[in-house]
Amino acid sequence: MSFWLVKSEPSAYSWQQFEKDGQTMWDGVRNYAARNNLRAMKKGDEVFWYHSNEGMEIVGIAKVIKEAYQDPTTKEEAWLAVDLKPFKLLKKSVPLADIKTDKRLADMDLVRLGRLSVQAVKEKEWQIVMEMSGK
Repeated sequence: MSFWLVKSEPSAYSWQQFEKDGQTMWDGVRNYAARNNLRAMKKGDEVFWYHSNEGMEIVGIAKVIKEAYQDPTTKEEAWLAVDLKPFKLLKKSVPLADIKTDKRLADMDLVRLGRLSVQAVKEKEWQIVMEMSGK
């Protein structure tokens, strides 16, 4: 299993709305590195849900329920989407400020590639963030 992080502005699509919907299509990605991460996602992979711009914190975990397919919001074949389902709300959200001050996470994509909307998360990083969330 691999681990990932996706970013969503809460005013555009919050974790709470995601839970209410029960699942979502992760579409609209127009960055090649993020697209390549979508392509690499496999069914069952776990995904941190990060509230960007407002809150700036990891709030929950989703699971990939459908692997990459053509993004239906564009006719351009280069772009992909995946389907995600809520798995669980974190016991305690993990703010970006806390992630940035933890030296063990200095190489995490969230710290190094802050603007990338779909990111890989190494297993060690996943475990540290989960520890920070009170699990």
